[in-house]
Amino acid sequence: MSLKSVIVTLLIICFACVAQAATDLSGTWEMNAKKGENLGMMAALKETLVVKQTTGQITFDFTDVFQGNTTTRQVSLDLTGAAVDNTTAMGSPSKTESKWDGGNLVTTWTTPSAIPGTEVVRTETHALSDDDSVLTLTIERANKPNMVLVYEKP
Repeated sequence: MSLKSVIVTLLIICFACVAQAATDLSGTWEMNAKKGENLGMMAALKETLVVKQTTGQITFDFTDVFQGNTTTRQVSLDLTGAAVDNTTAMGSPSKTESKWDGGNLVTTWTTPSAIPGTEVVRTETHALSDDDSVLTLTIERANKPNMVLVYEKP
Protein backbone atom coordinates (compact mmCIF):
# COMPACT_ATOMS: atom_id res chain seq x y z
CA MET A 1 0.00 0.00 0.00
CA SER A 2 1.41 3.38 -0.97
CA LEU A 3 1.97 6.21 1.48
CA LYS A 4 -0.75 8.19 -0.26
CA SER A 5 -3.28 5.36 0.26
CA VAL A 6 -2.37 5.11 3.93
CA ILE A 7 -2.81 8.86 4.43
CA VAL A 8 -6.17 8.89 2.63
CA THR A 9 -7.38 5.93 4.69
CA LEU A 10 -6.33 7.62 7.94
CA LEU A 11 -8.06 10.85 6.93
CA ILE A 12 -11.27 9.01 6.17
CA ILE A 13 -11.15 7.30 9.57
CA CYS A 14 -10.50 10.64 11.32
CA PHE A 15 -13.39 12.36 9.53
CA ALA A 16 -15.71 9.45 10.38
CA CYS A 17 -14.79 9.74 14.07
CA VAL A 18 -15.41 13.48 14.11
CA ALA A 19 -18.69 13.11 12.23
CA GLN A 20 -20.14 10.63 14.74
CA ALA A 21 -23.21 11.95 16.49
CA ALA A 22 -22.72 13.22 20.02
CA THR A 23 -24.23 11.28 22.88
CA ASP A 24 -27.89 12.23 23.40
CA LEU A 25 -28.48 12.96 27.09
CA SER A 26 -32.11 14.03 26.50
CA GLY A 27 -34.81 12.77 28.81
CA THR A 28 -36.11 12.92 32.35
CA TRP A 29 -33.76 11.75 35.09
CA GLU A 30 -34.10 11.29 38.86
CA MET A 31 -31.11 11.44 41.18
CA ASN A 32 -30.45 8.25 43.15
CA ALA A 33 -28.56 9.59 46.19
CA LYS A 34 -27.85 6.05 47.44
CA LYS A 35 -25.59 5.47 44.43
CA GLY A 36 -23.79 8.83 44.63
CA GLU A 37 -20.47 9.61 46.29
CA ASN A 38 -19.35 12.49 48.53
CA LEU A 39 -22.77 14.16 48.36
CA GLY A 40 -22.76 15.78 51.79
CA MET A 41 -26.06 17.58 52.36
CA MET A 42 -27.11 16.78 48.79
CA ALA A 43 -27.78 13.20 49.93
CA ALA A 44 -31.06 14.53 51.39
CA LEU A 45 -32.02 16.22 48.10
CA LYS A 46 -34.69 14.87 45.77
CA GLU A 47 -33.71 16.09 42.32
CA THR A 48 -35.40 15.65 38.96
CA LEU A 49 -33.50 16.65 35.84
CA VAL A 50 -35.05 17.25 32.42
CA VAL A 51 -32.49 17.42 29.61
CA LYS A 52 -33.20 18.88 26.16
CA GLN A 53 -30.47 18.65 23.54
CA THR A 54 -29.94 19.98 20.02
CA THR A 55 -26.83 19.92 17.87
CA GLY A 56 -25.47 23.14 19.36
CA GLN A 57 -27.04 23.40 22.82
CA ILE A 58 -28.05 21.35 25.82
CA THR A 59 -30.41 22.55 28.54
CA PHE A 60 -30.72 21.10 32.03
CA ASP A 61 -33.92 21.94 33.94
CA PHE A 62 -33.55 21.07 37.63
CA THR A 63 -36.40 20.64 40.10
CA ASP A 64 -35.12 20.15 43.64
CA VAL A 65 -36.99 19.30 46.80
CA PHE A 66 -35.00 19.88 50.00
CA GLN A 67 -36.50 19.97 53.48
CA GLY A 68 -39.96 20.44 52.02
CA ASN A 69 -38.98 23.39 49.78
CA THR A 70 -39.09 23.12 46.00
CA THR A 71 -36.76 25.15 43.78
CA THR A 72 -36.14 25.17 40.06
CA ARG A 73 -33.23 26.36 37.95
CA GLN A 74 -31.95 26.04 34.42
CA VAL A 75 -28.46 25.59 33.00
CA SER A 76 -27.87 26.04 29.26
CA LEU A 77 -24.60 24.95 27.69
CA ASP A 78 -23.20 25.71 24.26
CA LEU A 79 -21.97 22.48 22.65
CA THR A 80 -19.64 24.28 20.23
CA GLY A 81 -17.26 25.25 23.05
CA ALA A 82 -18.29 28.91 23.36
CA ALA A 83 -18.35 30.40 26.86
CA VAL A 84 -21.85 30.87 28.28
CA ASP A 85 -23.11 32.72 31.37
CA ASN A 86 -24.84 30.46 33.88
CA THR A 87 -25.65 30.46 37.57
CA THR A 88 -24.45 27.84 40.04
CA ALA A 89 -26.87 25.93 42.27
CA MET A 90 -25.97 28.38 45.06
CA GLY A 91 -26.80 31.39 42.85
CA SER A 92 -23.30 32.55 41.91
CA PRO A 93 -22.64 33.82 38.38
CA SER A 94 -20.38 31.54 36.32
CA LYS A 95 -18.87 31.11 32.89
CA THR A 96 -19.28 27.64 31.44
CA GLU A 97 -17.42 26.05 28.52
CA SER A 98 -18.44 22.62 27.24
CA LYS A 99 -16.99 20.09 24.83
CA TRP A 100 -17.44 16.45 23.93
CA ASP A 101 -14.71 14.05 24.98
CA GLY A 102 -15.68 10.87 23.21
CA GLY A 103 -19.21 10.20 24.43
CA ASN A 104 -18.84 12.32 27.57
CA LEU A 105 -19.86 15.94 27.96
CA VAL A 106 -17.17 17.89 29.83
CA THR A 107 -18.03 21.34 31.20
CA THR A 108 -15.69 23.73 32.98
CA TRP A 109 -17.34 26.15 35.42
CA THR A 110 -15.40 29.31 36.35
CA THR A 111 -16.89 31.26 39.26
CA PRO A 112 -15.57 34.28 41.20
CA SER A 113 -14.50 33.17 44.67
CA ALA A 114 -15.18 34.89 47.97
CA ILE A 115 -11.60 36.19 47.84
CA PRO A 116 -11.55 39.23 45.51
CA GLY A 117 -9.63 38.70 42.29
CA THR A 118 -9.65 34.90 42.48
CA GLU A 119 -11.78 32.24 40.85
CA VAL A 120 -13.03 28.76 41.61
CA VAL A 121 -12.85 26.29 38.73
CA ARG A 122 -14.64 22.96 38.68
CA THR A 123 -15.07 20.39 35.94
CA GLU A 124 -18.25 18.40 35.41
CA THR A 125 -18.36 15.26 33.28
CA HIS A 126 -21.70 13.80 32.18
CA ALA A 127 -21.46 10.14 31.11
CA LEU A 128 -24.29 7.96 29.83
CA SER A 129 -24.34 4.20 30.48
CA ASP A 130 -24.16 1.84 27.51
CA ASP A 131 -27.86 1.03 27.84
CA ASP A 132 -28.83 4.75 28.19
CA SER A 133 -30.50 4.10 31.57
CA VAL A 134 -28.00 5.82 33.90
CA LEU A 135 -26.55 9.32 33.66
CA THR A 136 -23.51 9.86 35.88
CA LEU A 137 -22.25 13.34 36.72
CA THR A 138 -18.74 13.52 38.15
CA ILE A 139 -17.75 16.89 39.64
CA GLU A 140 -14.03 17.57 40.10
CA ARG A 141 -13.20 20.31 42.59
CA ALA A 142 -9.77 21.50 43.73
CA ASN A 143 -8.60 20.02 47.02
CA LYS A 144 -11.81 18.02 47.50
CA PRO A 145 -12.79 14.48 46.57
CA ASN A 146 -14.85 14.11 43.43
CA MET A 147 -18.60 14.31 43.90
CA VAL A 148 -20.55 11.74 41.91
CA LEU A 149 -24.27 12.13 41.21
CA VAL A 150 -26.15 9.23 39.67
CA TYR A 151 -29.39 9.82 37.75
CA GLU A 152 -31.75 7.12 36.54
CA LYS A 153 -34.76 7.14 34.25
CA PRO A 154 -37.99 7.04 36.26
